[in-house]
Amino acid sequence: MLLLGFWKLQVIDADKYSSLAERNRVRYIPVIAPRGRMLDREGRVLVDNRPSFSVLLLRDDPAQVQKHLAGISEGLGIPLDDLRDQLNNTKNLPKFQPIIIKPDASPADVAFIESHRSDIPVLEMISVSRRRYLPAGFFAHAAGYVGEVSEQQIEASNGRLRPGDFAGKTGLERQYNDLLQGTDGMRRVVVNSVGKEVDRLSTQEAISGKQILLTIDYDLQQVAEQSLGARPGAAVALDPRTGEVLAMVSHPALDPNDFAVRISADDWKSLNEDRQKPLLNRAIQAQLAPGSVFKIITATAMLEDKNPPESFTTFCPGYATFYGRQFKCWVFGKSSHGVVGLHKAILESCDIFFYNAGMRLGIDRLSYYGSKLGLGRKTGIDLPEELPGLMPSAEWVERVFHRKWYAGETISVSTGQGAVITTPLQLARTIGGIAMGGVFKQPHLLKDAPNVGEEQFPLSESTVEKITDAMYGVVNEGGTGASLKLAGVELSGKSGTAQVIGYATRERVGKQKKFEDNAWFVGYAPRRNPEIVVCVLVQESGKHGGEAAGPVVKEVIKAYYDKKNKKTQGQETAESKRPDSRITPARVRAIAQRSALKPEESAAVVPARTSAEPRR
Repeated sequence: MLLLGFWKLQVIDADKYSSLAERNRVRYIPVIAPRGRMLDREGRVLVDNRPSFSVLLLRDDPAQVQKHLAGISEGLGIPLDDLRDQLNNTKNLPKFQPIIIKPDASPADVAFIESHRSDIPVLEMISVSRRRYLPAGFFAHAAGYVGEVSEQQIEASNGRLRPGDFAGKTGLERQYNDLLQGTDGMRRVVVNSVGKEVDRLSTQEAISGKQILLTIDYDLQQVAEQSLGARPGAAVALDPRTGEVLAMVSHPALDPNDFAVRISADDWKSLNEDRQKPLLNRAIQAQLAPGSVFKIITATAMLEDKNPPESFTTFCPGYATFYGRQFKCWVFGKSSHGVVGLHKAILESCDIFFYNAGMRLGIDRLSYYGSKLGLGRKTGIDLPEELPGLMPSAEWVERVFHRKWYAGETISVSTGQGAVITTPLQLARTIGGIAMGGVFKQPHLLKDAPNVGEEQFPLSESTVEKITDAMYGVVNEGGTGASLKLAGVELSGKSGTAQVIGYATRERVGKQKKFEDNAWFVGYAPRRNPEIVVCVLVQESGKHGGEAAGPVVKEVIKAYYDKKNKKTQGQETAESKRPDSRITPARVRAIAQRSALKPEESAAVVPARTSAEPRR
């Protein structure tokens, strides 16, 4: 029996016990791959990495882990219940696979681990690269953030992800996670009986994630961020010729750096319960009534269908009655527009004219043109969780509410109120596409993206001419955007002021900030075949769209032309002299000296002074 037992141990189970013995002295330590950086269209860093350490718990010997659990909890400042929960969540993993129990170790944690190597041999440290985003929520919603992977992500990763790993959760971090993530390596070290490293074996190097070049222009992004300020809202700048997103801002913004390690439960709860919804990317998710900007869709439908005819005029005393109900113009109680034709109606944003035009067109034609021009459906931008808005129709009401469409509802829709809702990105694409003659490019953030979609809804030259002339007049002929006029630039656009609740309801509930009107302005330049279109939303402004949102549009377009003119005049800008995007030690020191920062703080500093800085 003894001989049989020896034979089984030494022959049958030889590989098994050899592997166990090897594991007693060889430790496998993961080498975490750094994520790829995000660069703006000129190679300037928007999202970078910073060096950090993570604490590993080695689970080879469960008895040792349980023995030292209380000491680890006290030494690293991790609640004991949290440690136990982490162990329970990973009990199905192989025991030789370590888990990360503290993603971002402090100097005190490092000192504790080094001084207790012999006492607590189940702890190890690994060097990792943590995400570093620009401060103050700059470009936060579009960039997104990374977070610890969920169980669902681990199961769907086919073994690529482990508990404690980080992956993109929102924005571009999530959209292009597979490109940015890279492939982790593995380091094999020989340890003695107390876990101290005594020799190194082979190392499988990590493969860094790929950096991505974006369409974003840092200069325009900075101007949009600063011009919108602390007001809740959004700003989107597009090149309608290509669909490239030049700037995307949503305020209030979260700080993605809070998610780069582990966000606390209290902070997460606070973000979710905040009334101003900082987690919402308003540029693609704020579904709101577009107000008078929608009049451009009504005017386009009118000219294309010739109903009412182009020569149609109406008298605006400040109000009108339709289907037994009084509808007011925005000048009600202050003045009237008098006799109004299409050109004047767009310039002065006369509601009464468009009420009449909408009544003659009917909801089916308004819905047809609104849908064909891009409203009520996703634009297809390369960001997750874009919302579609809504272009209402008689069929929609029947399907959703099981009732017929009431003719009086068409009156509200014709001026961008009622059931119609849209996002800032949709409005930018729609107005830019109309000015382009009915060519609508798919918006995208990845520079040189393959297979950029394009939709065409050809508009007659006469329609495009009259619509673009009128939007030019809004700014340059004393219209609702007269204060936005720019010398030497054919800035055109349309303002919108959208009610949150009806006038009667507002009188009943009283004046409250949350019920103030939303302000819109969509501007572009030049007046035909534009190079840039900017849509700005300012929520709860209580002001006219041209007054609250228009100045932001003006500043962004001014910055675009200032930069373009400097380049054509031969002056050196970040665009005319593209910087080397590689971060070398010599370059870090040079940047640090210019910025008066420590070298370790300057790796993500944008190297070139923006064209907008001297003006401020």
